Amino acid sequence: MTVDEVMSKLEEMGTEQTKRTFLRHGAVEPLFGVKVGDMKKLVKDVKKDQSLARALYQTGNYDAMYLAGLTVNPKSMTKEELQSWASAASWHAVVEYIVSPLAAESPYGLELAREWIRSSDELIAICGWSTYANYISITPDDKLDIAEIRELLQQVGATIHQERNRVRYTMNTFLIMVGSSITELHEEAAKIAAGIGKVQVNMGQTACKVPMAVDYIAKVEQAGKLGVKKKTCIC
Repeated sequence: MTVDEVMSKLEEMGTEQTKRTFLRHGAVEPLFGVKVGDMKKLVKDVKKDQSLARALYQTGNYDAMYLAGLTVNPKSMTKEELQSWASAASWHAVVEYIVSPLAAESPYGLELAREWIRSSDELIAICGWSTYANYISITPDDKLDIAEIRELLQQVGATIHQERNRVRYTMNTFLIMVGSSITELHEEAAKIAAGIGKVQVNMGQTACKVPMAVDYIAKVEQAGKLGVKKKTCIC
């Protein structure tokens, strides 16, 4: 398939209703409004051509960029390429749902998460917290830097309410992931989550709410899934 052929198929799959939903969440044109479930019909074909996957991201079209994230091989991506993809993001969903899962599964996930978390650019900082959360979700506890994660937990507890809007959301996600996925830090994360309480985030013109970290962590524990890791964070 060519880029033009894929773009035509994505345009056919898009709907005005889905597009309006994405725009309410903060999406930036161009986009067609393709549901991820429909988009996955193209994954097998695009995965066969890694240069095509990369070319789709370069279009700047959100749907094409998401498809690129589902199909490019994260193990083949260079650090510079991941940095370029993060810099090209136009809104939070690109870094949260496309770039950060790829970075987490790449050879540079931890290195980039550390770098991005410190960024003064809101989207890059979002990518950093999200990358680290995704990295935790797929990495065995004995391979994690527990001391560093403990320091980041303390940072979340001390600064989350003063952080930039969507950074607060991804810091909250990081806290949930630590409390749910790292057995050794479960109680510490739950205590910090209780102290933080409700996190306020402007979610745009949507009814979406920020999950209460302390409640979410408790539900994971009650379900007997504490410490369970995922095989992949790309979805």
